[in-house]
Amino acid sequence: MTFNGFSEQDFDCLTVPGLEPRMEAIISRVRPKLEALGGSLSPYLSALCGEDMYPHVAKHARRKVNPPIDTWIAWAGSKRGYKALPHFEVGMFSTHLFIIFAVIYESPNKAVFADYVLKHTAKIKKAVPGEFYWSMDHMDPGGRLHGDATAQNLKAMAEKLKNVKKAEIMCGLRIDRDQPILRDGEQLTAKIEETFSSLLPLYKASY
Repeated sequence: MTFNGFSEQDFDCLTVPGLEPRMEAIISRVRPKLEALGGSLSPYLSALCGEDMYPHVAKHARRKVNPPIDTWIAWAGSKRGYKALPHFEVGMFSTHLFIIFAVIYESPNKAVFADYVLKHTAKIKKAVPGEFYWSMDHMDPGGRLHGDATAQNLKAMAEKLKNVKKAEIMCGLRIDRDQPILRDGEQLTAKIEETFSSLLPLYKASY
């Protein structure tokens, strides 16, 4: 399947009432597009990172009652899984697409990345694009714009990441669901590649 971008109807899948109907909508409409994106972007990410990067589409297998509020594809340097590793993701809430680097709570690399942020706060503040955002909860569609974040904000996030067992951190770009670029597969793929390139220093710093 060629990746041709995302439609408004794709985002609407994440508002379908009920676990089974929402999962059916995600599996039929969104998952094939995420899988197409996974295959097309893996060679780019592998070259960018200097290691084989494998795609993993969210299965939401642990869910028994509550329907997922977002869905995604992740890339990591292991065929077996991504949650324990620093990784890249492209996914969506009903309101927007996100293109991020993430170190989630299951990763032993949290302390490595936290120490890097604490040591190089000024460098990160300068290097990360102002329109990117930070989040410490992958279930929360909100976050803090990097352009609005102070050095103290970044240090506080790093301290939490290091010291709170369930803490996690994400950084990247969000694109509102009504933006025309989402309907153009080529333009969107180029934007994702550009975003991952900007996030590469953070990924490298997490090892």
